[in-house]
Amino acid sequence: MFEEYLGINEYSLPKQQKEISLFKHLKRLDDHHTTNSEEYARIKTALFNKGINSISDLPFLPVSIFKQADISSVKKENIYKVLKSSGTTGNVPSKIYLDRNTAKNQSLALSHIMTHVLGQERLPMLIIDSLSVVKDRRSYSARGAGILGMSIYGKKHHYILDDKMDLDREALSSFISKYNGQKILLFGFTFMVWKYLMALEDNELDLSNAVLIHSGGWKKLLDQAVDNDTFKKRLKEKFGLNQIYNFYGMVEQVGSVYLENNLGFLHCPNFSDVIIRNPKDFSVCEHGEKGLIQVVSVLPESYPGHSLLTEDIGVIMGEDDLEWKGKYFKILGRASKAELRGCSDTFQKK
Repeated sequence: MFEEYLGINEYSLPKQQKEISLFKHLKRLDDHHTTNSEEYARIKTALFNKGINSISDLPFLPVSIFKQADISSVKKENIYKVLKSSGTTGNVPSKIYLDRNTAKNQSLALSHIMTHVLGQERLPMLIIDSLSVVKDRRSYSARGAGILGMSIYGKKHHYILDDKMDLDREALSSFISKYNGQKILLFGFTFMVWKYLMALEDNELDLSNAVLIHSGGWKKLLDQAVDNDTFKKRLKEKFGLNQIYNFYGMVEQVGSVYLENNLGFLHCPNFSDVIIRNPKDFSVCEHGEKGLIQVVSVLPESYPGHSLLTEDIGVIMGEDDLEWKGKYFKILGRASKAELRGCSDTFQKK
């Protein structure tokens, strides 16, 4: 199913063509999960009783449901890998069950997006994290999954933090001596990039030819009055770093990432889309109206994660009017407790 997207240039499908393609595949996925996931079928029967004639008609699950229950659409013996979200203290992590085909398609999808901005050449890679995060090959955290997913676009990988999450000076010095000033790839989660890179001396790294991919951890930075513009400006001033791409993604839909375009907005790839819903009644918002972000993707076959309602508030800024085709949007923050209670009440009433 996913293979047909690999033959199409990323960010190339105009609205009508994309909606036809997505609806065909998403409807098939809905039927698949209804048949193969008892939990999904029960939720769908209880909460969604209208016909599915468009993408916006699809049933959607709250992302938090994967913290509350084990939900999959494959037999236990076919589970290849388990992904876990990076739950904070006291929080139960989401658990996502992958079979080999879903894991393969997630990797192919991520590659299709990232090579659009990185090119096909694998670059020396500096990872702003610790190798210990990816040591368990059977069960990954969201950080571990993100690191391993991005690692295939790099070579000669260097992790600059040790097992205690302290800066590994020896690893950093080794990397600098070999590649400083060359074209390299950097990857890390946003807060960690800020915390550890900005702690370096100004003359330690020449990143004028580097590409930085980063995501997540914005709440800690916003608490320090560091927004996206400030983040980019300071890294450019200190290291000459010009090519910086943020992306929006989640462990519940690995592979379906929303990469930052040249205007600083998040952009939908060909095989995924976003819908903005009013938190009071779940109605679809118009472009320019803020609401809860729903994400749809053709990738999740081993679990019913093809249509998810997030806890993030966002707004669609436009569609098909830039060099990249598709919707582009921005995130305004997390939903307040009041908004989430309102959603819960509406779900209960339904």
